[in-house]
Amino acid sequence: MHPFSLSRADDPAKTIAAHAQDGQVAFIAGGTDLLGLMKDRATFPEHLLDINRLPGMSRIEARPDGGLRIGALARMSDVAAHPQVRQRFPVIAEGLLFAASGQLRNMASMGGNIMQRTRCAYFRDDDDAPCNKRRPGSGCSALQGINRNHAIFGWSDACVATHPSDVAVAFAALDAFVIVRGVQGERSIPFTEFHRLPGGTPERDNVLERGDLIVAIEVPARPEGRASHYLKVRDRQSYEFALVSAAAAVAANGRRIRSARLAMGGVAHKPWRLSAAEVALRGVSLDDGARLKAAIAASFADARPLEHNAFKVELAQRVALRALQTAGART
Repeated sequence: MHPFSLSRADDPAKTIAAHAQDGQVAFIAGGTDLLGLMKDRATFPEHLLDINRLPGMSRIEARPDGGLRIGALARMSDVAAHPQVRQRFPVIAEGLLFAASGQLRNMASMGGNIMQRTRCAYFRDDDDAPCNKRRPGSGCSALQGINRNHAIFGWSDACVATHPSDVAVAFAALDAFVIVRGVQGERSIPFTEFHRLPGGTPERDNVLERGDLIVAIEVPARPEGRASHYLKVRDRQSYEFALVSAAAAVAANGRRIRSARLAMGGVAHKPWRLSAAEVALRGVSLDDGARLKAAIAASFADARPLEHNAFKVELAQRVALRALQTAGART
């Protein structure tokens, strides 16, 4: 592994300043993703700054208005098991329980989870195959290579990889916010704007800059929150990224949809909102399978499958429909 030094941070302002001033410094909390990337020689920080002792960043706060504030240092397993998370937003708890293994969930932080690099097998394999995320300007091996697991939305000729986080799909569906503290102070970033599409710079996964530290994720109170579900389809039962996944949340009057929230994983460089489907679903009966299916199809008109993943277009619509129906059964 690439050699590095390690120190522990205990002052947020000094921590942010150190990261802003030195491009070779990387924050580390659980380290479950970062250390793997270092072992794969996909990233080469000279110094790791352990942020686990920073105050107030591991709390899980159930707010009186029905929302949540989840500290960036809260462990995935703690969030998944929290009674108010499970009650108010089951889609979050389910997204977390579908991720990784129990041991990794015990270690991994929430901030680290949403910071995971968008990736594919070509990015993780240090075999000198062209990869614009690993070596900008070298090309994309997956574009003309094996691309079964890759994107059908939002990709560019520079990158067709997909984002690996499960819970990020739930946060995107719920219009969560990423709370970031930087050299200019604190700001709130809508979750749907936090991750970037590849464009011509696929090496940039999100909108953070040097010195930016995620301190929390805030989930606003939503009428759809309690009737929500996360469904993940993968090639093996455990410890595998999504082939396709869906987060669905529904508010209904009786059996008729008042509002719905839908986002998908495994289909794009970032969690992908099905905005057209959400509009089309208003007023549709949860018992009218044909109309539900047609509404979801409205978001797939601009899907662009690659040579080996055209099956994802149909699979993704079926997964979205099943997630929606399961969420609807909880209303």
